[in-house]
Amino acid sequence: MEYVKLGSSGLEVSRLCLGCMSYGVPDRGPHPWTLDEDAARPMLRQAVEAGVTFFDTANVYSDGTSEEIVGRALADFARRDEIVLATKVSGRMRSGPNGAGLSRRAIMTEIDNSLRRLGVDHVDLYQIHRWDASTPIEETMEALHDVVKAGKARYLGASSMYAWQFAKAQHAAERNGWTRFTSMQNHYNLLYREEEREMLPLCADQGVGVIPWSPLARGKLTRDWDESTARQETDSFGRTLYQPDDKRIVDAVATVAGERGVPRAQVALAWVASRPGVTAPIVGTTKPHHLDDAVAALELELTADEVRRLEEPYTARPISGH
Repeated sequence: MEYVKLGSSGLEVSRLCLGCMSYGVPDRGPHPWTLDEDAARPMLRQAVEAGVTFFDTANVYSDGTSEEIVGRALADFARRDEIVLATKVSGRMRSGPNGAGLSRRAIMTEIDNSLRRLGVDHVDLYQIHRWDASTPIEETMEALHDVVKAGKARYLGASSMYAWQFAKAQHAAERNGWTRFTSMQNHYNLLYREEEREMLPLCADQGVGVIPWSPLARGKLTRDWDESTARQETDSFGRTLYQPDDKRIVDAVATVAGERGVPRAQVALAWVASRPGVTAPIVGTTKPHHLDDAVAALELELTADEVRRLEEPYTARPISGH
């Protein structure tokens, strides 16, 4: 496994990040396909043994049970100082006022809840899961800065939003002497490349690490277009992300993978990992071969002609994933 700096920070992370939305109590959230603790632990252990040190979860995943499972497993399989542990805040955790969002009240409550579930005294990367239009960004950034100064988080990150919003947040932090965001967790893969217009250039200019979510487009890049899975059948959010014309890109991935004699997942992930500015794609694993393919993808070097064939079918599309 290769290790790199997260953007211009001094934090070293593995070139793969294990996304942990796939782990949680199935009936404690909208994802009945999640792996319970007994099934998730071998996946987490495999990642540690493969040299993955970067793990990403969120308070909202399976109503907090993802954090609980990940925290217990990593305590058993690795030393705390070997792990870069990331979680996120913003999603609704309870009904009623102050149960979601990025207010000072929500952030201060949810960081403590996440630390308790994870069984740690700090996280390495604390991320805002989405933009909160109902809270002034100055309130959010000052609260996040106070979380860092309290020793409960080492670095801050953001997730999918417009580039102008990210720039506004960074400016608010810089203007007031608060902690800036170190990373951007955005939606980026062969089926969705709108981030290349503004967000990726902004991150490159500002030294922000990029850790894309869904680099395999929820598995669509790994199988025939008409093939479905249990996750796809129940993934209402995922159905909003892609469009029928994407079949041409999926077919291009299949062709290149066939010529190379490798699984499609390796080709699709190799493309993301090799894009300028990308630090560590976030991969989800529910079967052992998922991680094997992800690790192998880091060694797969696509030719200029292969990259051209993979990118050529893409057409501009509406913003999605925010």
